[in-house]
Amino acid sequence: MKKNQFTMWYLILVMGVMLSGCGNRNDSSNPKENMAESSNSAALPMTSNLENEPEDDFTQETVDLVVRFGDAGEPFTMHLYDNDTAASIARHVGTSDWRLPIYHYDDYDNWEVMQYYDIPSRYEIPSAPEQITEEKAGTVYYSEPNRIILFYQDAEVSAEYTPVGYFDYTEEFLQAVQDNPVLEGWGNKIVQISDGE
Repeated sequence: MKKNQFTMWYLILVMGVMLSGCGNRNDSSNPKENMAESSNSAALPMTSNLENEPEDDFTQETVDLVVRFGDAGEPFTMHLYDNDTAASIARHVGTSDWRLPIYHYDDYDNWEVMQYYDIPSRYEIPSAPEQITEEKAGTVYYSEPNRIILFYQDAEVSAEYTPVGYFDYTEEFLQAVQDNPVLEGWGNKIVQISDGE
């Protein structure tokens, strides 16, 4: 009787060990592969469910910006293209509104069809210039180093700029750009760019 009990306990113990070993076994029969898989999974960072996390504002569709020509100018919407340059500009403007000077507004090439606004050098902005030859009024580009180019009239030019966005072209828009007053005591004009908030 004791012998039967001992045999039964022995069989239960052996089967328990066998079953516990089956639970840890990988499908791969190669021990080196099993070791590589376990070390790789330990080295990989844990990922989270992105659906439950709030997204960064600029990983979604890039927002439009609000532009005023002069300190008291009417607001105009600059629609941004979906590219790294436009997203970078929007991100920087989102942290601090820009009040940019227009230094040379009537004494450089093509001044009658375009303006440029210098961005402080502390802002890093990527670029991917394209060759342009013809431009529609209201189109906005980026030019290195740190310069926004606005075509406020249709133009034929030969240059390399990175597309940023555009304004809906209207007579009010054209007047705002052309009638932007010279800032008293400064001798230049101002353009303000904000995210509208």
